[in-house]
Amino acid sequence: MFATRFLSKSTFENYQDYLQNARPIVPDNFNFAYDVVDVIARETPEKLAIIWVDDSGEKRNFTFKQLSEMSNAAANFLTSRGLKRGDTVLLFLRRRWEYWILMMAMHKVGIIPIPSTNQLKAEDIKYRIDTADCRAIIAFDDGHIVNEIKTAIGDSDVQLISNVEVADSLDKMPTVFERVPNENTDTMVIYFTSGTTDLPKMVAHNFAYPLGHINTAMFWQRLNDNDIHFTLSESGWAKCSWGKMYGQWLSGAVVFIFDVSGIFTAHDLLHVISENHVTSFCAPPTVYKMLIHADASKYDLSHWTKADVAGEALNPEVYERFYDMTGIKLHEGFGQTETCVQLFTNQWIEPKPGSMGMPAAGWDIKLLDEGGRAVPDGSVGEICISLENGRPVGLFQKYHKNEKLTTQAFRDGYYHTGDVAYRDADGYYWFVGRNDDLIKSSGYRISPFEVESVLMEHPAVREVAVTGIPDPSRGQAVKATIVLNKYFQGNDILVRQLQDHVRNRTAAYKYPRVIEFVDSLPMTISGKIRRALIRTLDSAKKTIITPVKNTIGLGKDDEEK
Repeated sequence: MFATRFLSKSTFENYQDYLQNARPIVPDNFNFAYDVVDVIARETPEKLAIIWVDDSGEKRNFTFKQLSEMSNAAANFLTSRGLKRGDTVLLFLRRRWEYWILMMAMHKVGIIPIPSTNQLKAEDIKYRIDTADCRAIIAFDDGHIVNEIKTAIGDSDVQLISNVEVADSLDKMPTVFERVPNENTDTMVIYFTSGTTDLPKMVAHNFAYPLGHINTAMFWQRLNDNDIHFTLSESGWAKCSWGKMYGQWLSGAVVFIFDVSGIFTAHDLLHVISENHVTSFCAPPTVYKMLIHADASKYDLSHWTKADVAGEALNPEVYERFYDMTGIKLHEGFGQTETCVQLFTNQWIEPKPGSMGMPAAGWDIKLLDEGGRAVPDGSVGEICISLENGRPVGLFQKYHKNEKLTTQAFRDGYYHTGDVAYRDADGYYWFVGRNDDLIKSSGYRISPFEVESVLMEHPAVREVAVTGIPDPSRGQAVKATIVLNKYFQGNDILVRQLQDHVRNRTAAYKYPRVIEFVDSLPMTISGKIRRALIRTLDSAKKTIITPVKNTIGLGKDDEEK
């Protein structure tokens, strides 16, 4: 396994051994494209790096030799277009295979890629162009995004390059590229991320970042040379870096990519997992909620042995139903665009459904109260990363061009995540929510996830989002926005049944005083529930403490801005 070349120790007897001794070794002037991809290409040129398929049936395989040579050709193409080290370039490539070639090419040149989702609008794109001072945009024309990009570019001198131009250049450009030196502290990649109360901010990672994902792939996803790993993420999200590139190749796994032009179904996923002998899968809870309603008996899933979940907290009901369906125990992980995996269910501990697991090696995690004091087990605190012994490999450098936000995040010797959790007596961590999502009612702090998990146990509930609404006497009251399963009717009788269901399974103050039945929940493009939008809509409607039965009715295009 290639990753062991960058670890202080290669094998571990137990979790404590791993926690104390699994430290990444970062060579001077490390560059993943040169020092991992190109080295593997020289040592084992025919080793498979990528299996790429799309929903039309087209399929392409790429060896490391091909990846190395094609990225060299792409690097020569980019420099022929006047792009150089330090330039920023937006990528809108969905899950096209050219994305992986271009990422390695940009790492070699020192161009800073900014992966972006194809569902952005012209206004979003212009904001990114201006904020990041972009020199070029490389895009796949899916009938939507190029028009939005052209509107955003206007009469500026930003280059627009199509993926077709890139693909055509690969047979014309030299497949040798002279190494461009870099420092480990140089910015390697930037991701835009949205908060609930601020404009999108730029998360800048340095050249050591890929080695942080040894934890992600080797220890959380438990990958090795025999694995074909499938992370369900578009290239515009940091989860693509988590699951479809750095850690996976370091761990020896083949990266499986399913390029979908539209909305995928459970059948689509199970079909490609079966047909391509996928052994390992990672997706947000929303996808597993979809899969547990499918008939898995129609597919040969005998090769599938590992499954991981991240993006939002996992409802125990989903864990149990997926286990009954596949015999696979879901391993939950927690991290952010700003980090690699911080907490996860590792190979040495038994999963607790709904728990994030335990800290990753190198990440000194503390739960702190509002005064910066450590909280005892069982109490809720903000997840903070101690910087006393330096920054862990994989933690972002800064919010690019935003010193104020950077200072706010890195203060008092910690990186403050803004997420809150508690630790149980066994050392397992349990996600409570974003600080913004916590419901404060009559002096109690209520986790939306906890109430959602209880409601998910009820046979009527297919999906649910729990939020707080203003209440004159309590400050806030609990509201549940629910998508029902087939054959259930949203009425006053069901409202009372659901409220009693929560009362009977958790503290009475947590039950939803308002229940709204809807056709669908508003989601971000990456599949997370948009609780902030639900709160905004409730505020506009002046929701009061009586059951509401109208439908929000938001479509798929209402993504997080």
